[in-house]
Amino acid sequence: MIASKYFALMLIMELLQTISSIYVPQGDPLYNYFQQVAGQDGQIDPEECQHMLTSAYSNKFSMEVCRIMLLMLDRDYSGAMGFAEMKEIFNVLNQWKSSFVAADIDKSNTLEPHELHASLVGFGYNLTPQAMQVIVRRYSIQNRIDFSNYIALCVKLRTGTEQFRRRDTNQSGSATFTYDDFIQVLMSM
Repeated sequence: MIASKYFALMLIMELLQTISSIYVPQGDPLYNYFQQVAGQDGQIDPEECQHMLTSAYSNKFSMEVCRIMLLMLDRDYSGAMGFAEMKEIFNVLNQWKSSFVAADIDKSNTLEPHELHASLVGFGYNLTPQAMQVIVRRYSIQNRIDFSNYIALCVKLRTGTEQFRRRDTNQSGSATFTYDDFIQVLMSM
């Protein structure tokens, strides 16, 4: 019964997100920017996302980072984002940027492992030292994590956590995946 209520709630949330992506408030200053970036199709694809983010953050975002950010928010599986999704990306990126800057104690524009750990703890991730070692090996260059890799890490942690929570219906810290489901989750990150 709890699982069916949970899935009904998830369905309602997705429906509300779809409705909110159709509604565009008049006079929103970001909407004109969105129209310029999105062009005639009214959607932002990965290439447009890369251009948008690189110009907005004065930071080179890889195509892979742009793809996984789109996948994180792509609730209609279109491979592109609408206006509401673009606003959400900017909100999330601004939070992550603030966290990155705050954690960068030595102002090197990179995070050392202890700075990264403090940032992730601030988001509520209590990762084991072994998990942190894997993350640092995956996302660091000479034991430092730059902003683009930090964003990639944050996207994957957020997406992976959301996917895990959907399957951890008892909130026990344990979830069961079929192999096909696991592959779908893995490839959506």
